[in-house]
Amino acid sequence: MADIHTDTVQFVSDTVKVLAFLAKPEGDAQTPAVIVIQEWWGVNDHIKEIATRFAREGYAALAPDLYSRLGYKVTKDPAEAAQLMNALSSQAALRDLNAATKHLKTQPFVDPQRLGVVGFCMGGTFALTMAAHNSDLKAAVPFYGKVPPLETLDYLLCPVLYHYGAKDQWVTKQEVERLRQGLAQYGKPGEVHIYPQADHAFFNDTRPEVYREVDAKLAWERTLKFLAEHLT
Repeated sequence: MADIHTDTVQFVSDTVKVLAFLAKPEGDAQTPAVIVIQEWWGVNDHIKEIATRFAREGYAALAPDLYSRLGYKVTKDPAEAAQLMNALSSQAALRDLNAATKHLKTQPFVDPQRLGVVGFCMGGTFALTMAAHNSDLKAAVPFYGKVPPLETLDYLLCPVLYHYGAKDQWVTKQEVERLRQGLAQYGKPGEVHIYPQADHAFFNDTRPEVYREVDAKLAWERTLKFLAEHLT
């Protein structure tokens, strides 16, 4: 297993200093890279661990703090998390994510032609949004994110791998079917995987009330396979 280097880095978006957690294999060799987008809790230890897992698999992984404009918040309180997510400007967050992509592309240890994005919950929504806005990305993996209107899916610029727990109360089955319809209708490459017994946030092993180890393991394997196909 490769030795891993982790660090807190920063870059500028508009005039804002955005902080981000970086995990990468040791050394200067160019590797593919992924942007890891947070849940509504902020860039907490769980998101940092996911980035570190990607680094162990040979990727440079950057988790930008989308709450940088809101005071770099991290919370365990659902009410505060909801307030933070609702206070977040989608347009500003997308600018920050595009700035994160530009930052990654300039790093000497990153192959700028092999960039992807993976997001969870709120971050899954942004991962799917980025797939329709950022031509630098070669793959997008949203975990249980909200799905945009059907016509928006015509603008997808890279293959999408979407993970969904059938017991999810935040993302509806109708949205997931809309994604399937859009991929087929507009001829966009993508896969939708539904986990029948899984709830929202089933990948989050810090939340025992929803975590499903068997489904999380399968989703991780599928994610690595998908990224390997499109980024390596």
